[in-house]
Amino acid sequence: MRFWSFWFNSFILSSQYDPPRFIELLMLLLAIALLAIDSFLRDRPYLILCLSLIIGASISILVREAIAPSPQTRITQLATSILLIISLYGFANLMYSL
Repeated sequence: MRFWSFWFNSFILSSQYDPPRFIELLMLLLAIALLAIDSFLRDRPYLILCLSLIIGASISILVREAIAPSPQTRITQLATSILLIISLYGFANLMYSL
């Protein structure tokens, strides 16, 4: 029980310390879960929601880094830009196949 208490307290502390980063993390974790569900069910709404969450989190990260740069700004911007490009390509490919 101490193990779960430790993780729950860490979860609460991280949400209070940096709320925007916490929300972005939740969005990306939910996107990963939806991608896993989509890989089993092959249902379009899961993929569309996954791509939407990734695009939203990527834009949020880019805006946050532009306003208040972190020490690893360049790496974060590069990774986020790659995620954004892949997600936009996935959306275009998905809309083209309709």
